[in-house]
Parts: sequence; structure tokens; C-alpha cells
Amino acid sequence: MNSSTEAPSKSAELFADELTSSLRDDSLHLILLPTEKCNFRCTYCYEDFSIGRMGPQVIEGVKRLIDRRIDGLRSLSVSWFGGEPLLALPVIEDISAHIIERAAAMPDLTYSADMTTNAYLLDRSTAEHLSRLGITEHQVSLDGPQSLHDRTRVQANGAGSFRRIWENLLAVRDSDLRVGVVLRVHVTPANVHSMPDFLSEVREVFLGDSRFSVLLKPVERLGGPRDGEMEVISHDRWPAVLEDLERIVSPEGSRLPLHPTPEVCYASRPNSLMIRANGVVGKCTVALTDPNNAVGKIHPDGTVEIDNHRFRTWLRGWESGDWDALSCPADGLPGTGSTLLGIGPTRLVSDT
Repeated sequence: MNSSTEAPSKSAELFADELTSSLRDDSLHLILLPTEKCNFRCTYCYEDFSIGRMGPQVIEGVKRLIDRRIDGLRSLSVSWFGGEPLLALPVIEDISAHIIERAAAMPDLTYSADMTTNAYLLDRSTAEHLSRLGITEHQVSLDGPQSLHDRTRVQANGAGSFRRIWENLLAVRDSDLRVGVVLRVHVTPANVHSMPDFLSEVREVFLGDSRFSVLLKPVERLGGPRDGEMEVISHDRWPAVLEDLERIVSPEGSRLPLHPTPEVCYASRPNSLMIRANGVVGKCTVALTDPNNAVGKIHPDGTVEIDNHRFRTWLRGWESGDWDALSCPADGLPGTGSTLLGIGPTRLVSDT
């Protein structure tokens, strides 16, 4: 079989596998926002922090939704997002304890949970507590060395954040916790020249530990109030920048493939739902202010009211077979012309 025939065949096979996975009714992914408030004011952030902590009726709705679904599930994954989720730790404790109690009676159920956190509050005792709640994967952002990070990942009171985050990461490294930590390193025109030294330090300090890995990402204009002021690395330039930086982080690792495997965004998957702090059900954690992202509402009894028209717009890649729409359904969302993400290839790398 020649390569021109083989490539479409592999793509079709991958499409079929991903479609089957996304339509499975025994798998559920919930992205939960326990609060949309934040203790940071990152200069590139797109969130408006207008919604506070998840209230009792929404919490009850989430727990009842899990009760309704759990008997038929083989896989339940929960992603905690925000705002800064650790500002609403009691909400996380309440829902997680309920899931653990229900999951204990379901031997065939695989339950996993992760958290996207700025890590300012992720000290060792908190990390240990979260681990007991089943939250064992964390994504933490760093914007380069302290002198640059503290200019962009600013606390709400105007102070820097790097030293506290770094100390918390060291405490996790020095623990025996069975966790995974993805260090999401943001790259900008302002910090790219400092990245070789910074990434060398990250590799030396953290990547000898298999629990740590690095995700290199360019900062993007995602609809925040300061988008017009931001300088970003162009989409055309990013692959070359990524390759150079990846070589520093993982000099023995493989390079980006010439034809990377297409990826399906969680927002394209019917069995993935985002539940905001106010009970609005959405699909995407970036397009929070887009009306098309409000696809439904969760009720206290655990039922979810869905706007089928809006919901289907996020799944349009399955109907068209368009990998671009599957990898980022928010990009070119019908009715908005939104072009949010299109950020090019990325790679999760570690030194082990």
C-alpha cells in the first residue's frame, strides 16, 4: 500500500476510535469550577472573576448528577478549574468526598481527578489533603524566572508570586506523594531569551523526578482586557521556538513529528461537560463569555437541561470529519466568528 493511501486510512481509523471513545456512555468527564474568583491577576488572563463560590444548590446538583450516572460508568474523571479552585477548598472537599464514597462501592469504576491551580496555596499539607481526596494530578503555570514571572503572574494585591509557588513545588518534590505535576511554562517574546537558562534549572531541579513534566505553551490573546497590549509569538514562529526549547528540557527525547497525530479537544466530546460555579453547563474553559458556550443548566436534582442547538455546535467536527473543528471547536464557532485558540503544536516532555 502506498503512503498516499495509508495516511487517509490511518486518519479514518483514528477518527473512528476517537468517535467511539467520545460517544461512550460509560465514561464521564466533568470540569468543575468551585469558584471563578482568583487570587491572581495575570496580565494575559481572559476571565472576569464575576462569579463567586459554587452555591449549595449547584453542589447538590453535581452530587446528584454523579448519583444518577455512576451505576453505568466505568470511567469518571473530574478536572478542577477556576478562577483559583483552592480558594473554594470546602466545595472541593464536599464533592470529592461524595464521589469517593460512591466509588468505593463500584469496584469496576476507575475514578481520577486533576486540578489546574496557580499553586500559591498548594503547600505540602494541602497537596497531601488533595491526594486523599483523589486529586493526584496538578497543572501549574510558570512564566520564566522570578524577575519575569512576577511581572505577569501577579497577585491580586500586586505582589509577585514566583517564590511561594517554587517553594510549594519543592515541597511536593521532597515528599513521597504519588502525584503528577505538569509545569506549564508560558513563552512570550519578553521571556523567550531567558528560557534556555530557566528551563535548564527546571530540568535540574524537577525533571529528575518522574512525577514532574513540562508543557511548553505560547501565551495567546484569548479575549482578555489587555489583549491589545500583548506581544505574542506568531503561530508561524512557534514550532521552531518549541523545538529549540524542547531540546533543552529533554535533550534525549524525540522531536515533534513532521505529521503530528491530530488531537480531539475535550470540548468536542459529548461525554465531557463543564459545570460553572453558578450552575451553567458549558463545553470550553476558555470561551467563558461566549453565549454559545452556555449549553445548559444543572438542577439540584442532578438533571441537566441542555440546549441541543448550542450543544451540537461544539460537536460539529464529528459530523463534518474536520480535524480542525475537533481539535478546537471554539475556533470559528458558528455565529461568533471567534478565533480563540489555534496555537500550533505542543508537547508534554519530561526527562525520564
